Amino acid sequence: MTSELAHVLAGNSFALSDAEGDMEADPRAPTGLFSFDTRFLSHWVLTLDGQRLHALSRDDLAYFETRFVVVPGAASHYVDADVSVIRHRSIDEGLHERITVLNHSAEPAELTVRMEIANDFADTSEIRQPGPRRPVITAASADRQLRLCYQREQFARETVVTSSAPVDVDQGGMTFRIRVDPDGEWHTDLYVEMVIHGAGGRDLRRSLEAYRRRARQDMRADLARWFDQTPQLAGDRRSLVKAYEQALADLAALRYLPLSYTERVPVGGLPWAMALYGRDALVTCLETLPFTPELTPATLRMLALVQGSQLDDLHDEEPGKILSELRYGESAAFEEQPTAVYYGAADTTPLFVILLDEYERWSGDVDLVHELRHPARSALDWITEYGDSNGDGYLRYQPRNTVNGVANQVWRNSPDAVVDRYGHQPAFPRATSELQGYAYDAKLRGARLAREIWGDPAYADRLEAEAAALRERFNRDFWLPQREYYAFALTPEGEPVDALTSNLGHLLWSGIVEPERAGALAAHLRGPELFSGWGVRTYALGQRPYNPVGAHLGAVWPSDNAIVAAGLRRYGYDEEAALVAAGMFAVVETLGGSVPEVIAGYPRPLTKYPVQLPLAGRPQSWSSGALLMLLATMLGLRPCGEHLLADPVIPEGYGRIELLDVPGRWGRADSYGRDRTSGGRRPRKR
Repeated sequence: MTSELAHVLAGNSFALSDAEGDMEADPRAPTGLFSFDTRFLSHWVLTLDGQRLHALSRDDLAYFETRFVVVPGAASHYVDADVSVIRHRSIDEGLHERITVLNHSAEPAELTVRMEIANDFADTSEIRQPGPRRPVITAASADRQLRLCYQREQFARETVVTSSAPVDVDQGGMTFRIRVDPDGEWHTDLYVEMVIHGAGGRDLRRSLEAYRRRARQDMRADLARWFDQTPQLAGDRRSLVKAYEQALADLAALRYLPLSYTERVPVGGLPWAMALYGRDALVTCLETLPFTPELTPATLRMLALVQGSQLDDLHDEEPGKILSELRYGESAAFEEQPTAVYYGAADTTPLFVILLDEYERWSGDVDLVHELRHPARSALDWITEYGDSNGDGYLRYQPRNTVNGVANQVWRNSPDAVVDRYGHQPAFPRATSELQGYAYDAKLRGARLAREIWGDPAYADRLEAEAAALRERFNRDFWLPQREYYAFALTPEGEPVDALTSNLGHLLWSGIVEPERAGALAAHLRGPELFSGWGVRTYALGQRPYNPVGAHLGAVWPSDNAIVAAGLRRYGYDEEAALVAAGMFAVVETLGGSVPEVIAGYPRPLTKYPVQLPLAGRPQSWSSGALLMLLATMLGLRPCGEHLLADPVIPEGYGRIELLDVPGRWGRADSYGRDRTSGGRRPRKR
């Protein structure tokens, strides 16, 4: 649905409209104008002499700016219309729309231009069936302003629409009765302010056009600074360079300022995840350290600020736990949904420690490691004290909130995602395999920070001993010798949950796999049951629950594949890693535009085109970041003290790739690679 819609976005504010620029509430998608989990426009429809307009073209100028050219009349003859309309739309903290009416005839035109305006103040969680609300509407023609206000106790939201041109304002919108000279034009600037805390009472007629220009200039300057700070990609494959630049632009778009916070952090993505998700943000930062490292300190500080501090069943909170989701909508404010600050994730807490260590390796920023010592140690304590709910040494999850909490508290978070090859769901608490890899990695990284930066060798020794014990236990209990792969999970009784999944790549990425078993995992990951030709499926073909359009039961996720490829390279399976990267690059190059959140798991020879799932989002922060991580993996980038090392393995057909000015503790460094025939596997113990 969303692929058919036009959007502008900036941070967590976005507008979704049809091809003509009109916005009407739709139960299938969050159409309208949104910010901080509230809809501020549910109806925004332009008419000319009572007629709806039809699209001629759309020009997406930047992620925050687009232009619609529309004309009146039926589709069969509107191209001969004497009048056309340009809708130039941009967004920052508010929505700006300049409406320009062009008269192409030799006679003056008397026209009625109307913008129909309404809002339901729906929460993003209730788009399919918004609750009944009765906004207070104030129409003020003298002020050229329409105000729509909604308040429930202390929760107050307001939409204020102001025109730069004289206008008749009523409770249903704004009407302009205009005269346009022959070959002349008329325009007005509309500004939609989204007020979070009550009515401001400000007169926005103060030079609306100048304000609009300044906002656009600021956004453009910010985007230019963003690109100036990121590495430059050059190479023989122009489509890859274009995809890289699009991914960077999407990452720039998906940054927002949480309320009461001063630094921008990544939101999940358009359209359903325009909020802070701990998992998405942490993975995005891990993916983008060689490219946009400035995302990481802000994200770590923000997550530390709201780290769990108590036992709270409603919000699945526990001391030391890193949040899953942060929302500001009405349902969160009144705890109709537990999302004001929700902690229903078992992987965010070890990922927090992993990211802190990895960031220091790249940046040398020991000050941040000192600053976040207590949150990091609290996270490590949570893994042992609360994460190990069975007392068997494994990181497990079981929702405290059994009413409306998330059941599967891992990245495969759909309700049916954790099942064995016959479709049986294990009981809670569940110990999925990738969680053990994350916990192992977090303990080793925490030990390094303790020994080298915090000056606590005893704590480091303890963490290393715990990691070694976990690795030994995991390789004993999870390994399925008859299958030659690790179980998907363990039941509470310690029985393996047999299913072949992409988790094998996460295990390689974490380093918990015994080297002599890595070859079998690599063979599975590149085999036809898991590898679709576009990428590695979440769940392997041939198992009863497999579904190529099931989000976590057979579909292909770029974010998942980026980790898989990095894991393969860690153990020296370069040919397999290049295969995965080439498949993902082909998806992006074939579809064009933003990296999709997920595609179907159909075999590539069957569809010959990557099939997007209907509810898949674009752009998504961890999907855009996945393209960057795949590039870094293919170039073999890794920090080594004060130097950047590169060990390129470029897929065949990609020719030369140059990544210039890679930031890190070394300042800036360049890396180069050229495709070549693989020399076979080069297993190495890490």
